[in-house]
Amino acid sequence: MKVREVMSTNVACCTGQDSMETAADKMESLNVGAIPVVNKGQVIGMVTDRDLAIRGVAHNGAENISQVMSQNVVTISPDASVEEAAALMAQHQIRRLPVVEDGQLVGMLSIGDLSVNELSNETAGVALTDISKNF
Repeated sequence: MKVREVMSTNVACCTGQDSMETAADKMESLNVGAIPVVNKGQVIGMVTDRDLAIRGVAHNGAENISQVMSQNVVTISPDASVEEAAALMAQHQIRRLPVVEDGQLVGMLSIGDLSVNELSNETAGVALTDISKNF
């Protein structure tokens, strides 16, 4: 099974110049904990609720997302297998992967997306076990 078959395609994004409040509002309204940060459709970072709480508070003067986002983002192709995605998530201890095709964001894949499909249930379980080992 391919990533494109289980990924979410309606992805909310922020730009590096958006305020932390903008990102928090999007997270709250969409009930998500992470949003990709893009520049002309290319992923330049990820901002999580944890980034906002920890880095945002720690950097009292932070004015925009680029000051608190994670920059070295691991991405995956929509043509990769769900097994490859699970292995990548486990290797990097992450629960969400931006899906990028031809340099452009085309979707998001979460550990939850992997577990929705019966065929990938075991894959998601293994990945989550590996992700959680260091927590």
